[in-house]
Amino acid sequence: MRFRQVHLDFHTSEAIEGIGSSFSKKQFQEMLMLGRVDSITVFAKCHHGWAYHPSKANDMHPQLDFDLLGAQIEAAHEINVLTPIYISAGLDEKLARRRPQWLIRDQQEKLNWASDFMSAGYHQFCMNTPYLDVLVEQVAEVVRSYDADGIFLDIVGIRKCYCQFCVAKIRERGSDPRNLADMKLMWEETYHTYTKRINETIHGIKRNLPIFHNSGHITRGRRDLAHKNTHLELESLPTGGWGYDHFPLSARYAQTLGMNVLGMTGKFHESWGEFGGYKHPNALRYETALSLANGSGCSIGDQLHPAGLMDKATYSLIGAAYKEVEAKEAWCTDTSAISEIALLSFEAISSFTRAEGQRVNKYADVGAARVLLEGHYLFDVIDMEADFSPYKVIILPDAIVNSDLLMQKINAFLAGGGKLLASGKSGLDEEETSFAWDFGANWNGMADSCPSYFLPEFPLQALEQASFVMYTEAQHISLADAGIAHGTREDSYFNRDLFTFCSHRHTPSTLQPAGIGMSEGKDGIYIAWNVFEEYATKGSLHVKEMVCFALDQLLPNKKLVTNLPAQGITTLQAQPAANRWINHLLYAAPVKRGLDIEVIEDLLPLRNIEVAIEAQEPVQEVYLAPQLAPLPFTQADGIVRYTVPEWACHQMIVLQF
Repeated sequence: MRFRQVHLDFHTSEAIEGIGSSFSKKQFQEMLMLGRVDSITVFAKCHHGWAYHPSKANDMHPQLDFDLLGAQIEAAHEINVLTPIYISAGLDEKLARRRPQWLIRDQQEKLNWASDFMSAGYHQFCMNTPYLDVLVEQVAEVVRSYDADGIFLDIVGIRKCYCQFCVAKIRERGSDPRNLADMKLMWEETYHTYTKRINETIHGIKRNLPIFHNSGHITRGRRDLAHKNTHLELESLPTGGWGYDHFPLSARYAQTLGMNVLGMTGKFHESWGEFGGYKHPNALRYETALSLANGSGCSIGDQLHPAGLMDKATYSLIGAAYKEVEAKEAWCTDTSAISEIALLSFEAISSFTRAEGQRVNKYADVGAARVLLEGHYLFDVIDMEADFSPYKVIILPDAIVNSDLLMQKINAFLAGGGKLLASGKSGLDEEETSFAWDFGANWNGMADSCPSYFLPEFPLQALEQASFVMYTEAQHISLADAGIAHGTREDSYFNRDLFTFCSHRHTPSTLQPAGIGMSEGKDGIYIAWNVFEEYATKGSLHVKEMVCFALDQLLPNKKLVTNLPAQGITTLQAQPAANRWINHLLYAAPVKRGLDIEVIEDLLPLRNIEVAIEAQEPVQEVYLAPQLAPLPFTQADGIVRYTVPEWACHQMIVLQF
């Protein structure tokens, strides 16, 4: 995998003439060199369904009169740029109008993506139809005919479908389309059949060719789906609706899977398909640095003009970021994360249990990752297949459903000296009648009051002591023998209702104890609210301080301590082949523009950022990379300390053993 990739979209209507008419090998190469690009994904087939090369398995774009795909590959390879090839797998609008019976349908026969054929948009194909045979032939033709450096298949995944092919197949099995459990099993099998046929076709022609099936999200807990790919490309365009929190959460899981990873952002001001939209150069500098800090290579999305002319403004923009990436690559190759906290992903647990009707709290993982990032903790996001033993603390966020396997793994983890931080209904036994582990508390059911209040028995760093409102549902817990109370739950006078409401929002606290709000026992700390959902949705400072206090209690000797501001990010990556650690420091402050777009414009310098890292092995030198500037440090009692005098956006500090 190379570090400096471009994903070159080319979804081009047949209504536009002169496709590729301005393509120039020289100009194509000049732009790649301007952008310092070392790999570019080029198009064999777009969402409109057209091929950009002579084809027997498909129709070449009617406004194209030469082999554009072949010309791009030749031009790129001449300057040592790799060319993975893009194939739109799930969408083919040309064929959708010819074979509408092959499209995904819902139970009311509505189409997927565009709802009808009277609206602009694409329609998604069901892989349980003869379309899969067509797609396999298109893929095989491309792999046979071109010197591809990989295949990228887009808009695929496990899809719900009630088309008549799916209905007929489920009935052949003796089941019924109204049986949701059987339909879900068939949808899974449909995707498995698709990936198996595609992968076998590709590798039967060109062994070990990289393959990625893009579903837009790497589902935590579905390693079986992740490993249908040879590598992962984490699509995460911050301005396209993902936000700047999305990539770190995704990457902190992906790096645990032992696969090569690319972080995919875009050059667009908004998202895919935007012509004439450009990010501030500082945004791409930060986003690519964020990939490096999380053990990933970089991929930046662009879209080629229909005439085939590469946009100079785009490649100047990309080049500014990739110049820095190129200088940093030596310290970012073959790295692994050093972490002491594991966030057991709620999404991963939901994927593992696949329980019908299980409440999905999509905010638990998001809120937990935000607290961990802002608190500058070294953490991974894990699933049930992970090895729990390397970590000191495991977080069970808000609604982790217990199971025999989870009990076994957690018990072994605790026996090895680990600790738990649980919240909400996490930490209960399978019957949800009592705590499964010793949190120094007894579980007495759900609290009636919502919202309720938390009165801490520890000092908060930024706030005076008070009764703090907690908006999410609470559990009613009481202190057990030998338990330690870290705070009290207080109820409001009454819940807001037709005849019982007070003021504009919610009723104030009675200021009387109604139970324990945070408790500690020999196995860890428990917080009575869905604090991670609360932080994701409300962002209250006291919620973050509650969680950070609990983590600091469980981790009295943190691996890394820094005075980096809250919006800063730090990671620690090991590079065993070079016998060194790389401490990444990043800082940017996204601001909201328009209705819902987060942008980065200013990258303000930070000064005198202090870092202390636990390292028992003697450190030979500490230096800034890629500057190769020595950095004064001390090492005493197993702690390495240094201060970075001034930096902006991203700074790597190398600890050479």
